[in-house]
Amino acid sequence: MKIEKNTIVSLRYKLTDAQNNVIEEPDSPMVYLHGGYEGTFPKIETLLDGQDIGYEASIQLEPGEAFGEYDPELLKIEPRTRFPEPLEVGMQFEGIPDADEESASAQEPDSDDEPLIYTVTDVADSQVVLDGNHPLAGMALRFWVQVEDVRAASEEEIQNRHPEGGESFTFGMPNDDGEDDDGEEFPSTALGSSSTNPRTLH
Repeated sequence: MKIEKNTIVSLRYKLTDAQNNVIEEPDSPMVYLHGGYEGTFPKIETLLDGQDIGYEASIQLEPGEAFGEYDPELLKIEPRTRFPEPLEVGMQFEGIPDADEESASAQEPDSDDEPLIYTVTDVADSQVVLDGNHPLAGMALRFWVQVEDVRAASEEEIQNRHPEGGESFTFGMPNDDGEDDDGEEFPSTALGSSSTNPRTLH
């Protein structure tokens, strides 16, 4: 079966930077619904369109085709008192706890559809540095991909816009396996738990 709109694709991949340093090479394939459902990057979907099981290729994505350019405006310094303890570099938060100003420069009107994920990049005695950029923003990325399986999507999968059992998976995010969401108001959000299988990429 060939890859076309409304097929479920199992894809092995290796993600490296432009200098071929490996960023991610998971053991299990990522699984996504093909056909413009934002299951993976458009350039990768275009590459895979019409291909069959066993197809493999390498492709480079410029920042604008992957996680976007680095935006220094998304760097924030917040009082430490707004955050739960313990607080460590690498922890992630959806939005900013108690943020009063909802970013005066809302350049993207749809930016409130999906809350920004902020990563703690530095912790001082009284302040916390947060970065709302994706960890891979501003980087050219190289993907090696190999098609492991292709099947027709079910009606339900098409309606849900993702494979059955497939949870939204953002790649290139640091794993945070040891941390559980404990119901705090602003729990750190683990965005790349390697235990979720099958996985899909956004």
